[in-house]
Amino acid sequence: MSAGAHPLRGYFYIAAAALFWGISAALGRAAFTGHLLPGGVTLGAIDPLILSQSRVTFSLAVLLPLLLLRRGARELSVPRWDFVRFITLGVLGVAASNYFYYLAIQRTNVATAIILQYTAPVLVLLYTAVRSRRWPSARRVAAVALAVAGCALVVGLVGAGGFRIDRRGLTAAMLAAFSFAFYNIGGHSVLARYDRWKVLLWVLAGAAAFWIVVNPPWKIAAAHYGREQWIFMPVFSLLSVLLPFSCYFAGLQHLEPTRAIVASCLEPVFSIVLAAAILGELLRPMQTLGIVLVLFAIVLIQVPERAARGEELVVELME
Repeated sequence: MSAGAHPLRGYFYIAAAALFWGISAALGRAAFTGHLLPGGVTLGAIDPLILSQSRVTFSLAVLLPLLLLRRGARELSVPRWDFVRFITLGVLGVAASNYFYYLAIQRTNVATAIILQYTAPVLVLLYTAVRSRRWPSARRVAAVALAVAGCALVVGLVGAGGFRIDRRGLTAAMLAAFSFAFYNIGGHSVLARYDRWKVLLWVLAGAAAFWIVVNPPWKIAAAHYGREQWIFMPVFSLLSVLLPFSCYFAGLQHLEPTRAIVASCLEPVFSIVLAAAILGELLRPMQTLGIVLVLFAIVLIQVPERAARGEELVVELME
């Protein structure tokens, strides 16, 4: 079905994907801190590295057999050079962004981590401007300024009032944004030549292979996780990768990419609201103002200029 055929249905799918990602962010915070899960179940803390590893590994374990049954191994193969590109995107993009993002959640809170990561479109815009040697429009410059000001309010640089700043957590959040931007810039060209499921498969394979080398199975076994934690990890991988991506791709069947991306900005809204409702994380008025500024900046950046619709930048937001 062509993009834009059923826009309301497309927005519904994108909103569902954002909701899944928001739920996974709140659950990730619970996994790091040992908070109670819904239903009164106590979950022992899980290391961010292991949670990042399990997220891609379990997702790959589900996606690979499904695609093999549907398409066969031959259709899923890629040329050697593209294979190297997929592995690089998996390691420096998915693996790095996942780890630094969850480390930021562990060290700070969901609001700080997710808002700073969502400055990645700003980084992509700046990279594109430098590469094309074309100065961005006044609208986009204003959006960058709003994003910077909003981030300053979110992390407590202005009007902190006792807000705790964890330098390691803030650094991790910014590294997650850089990795996320790298994944989007590097993935744009391959997404133009391959379907998204094949790209997702090989990128997950690269990330999973990297984690096996960095954190081999015997190190995971040495963590001595309990039954609740082992049940949580595959469920978390489905909520944070497979389900939201299936909804996001369905939304792209009905919406042009820019509209889908703008709609996906509901993710930080859902994440922050759920973190407040489930985990009791409080937001101060100045932080709330910062969140509003950042969200407005993200939307403002991604609305295509009338004079440049034919040169519209497509940024696939993939967690």
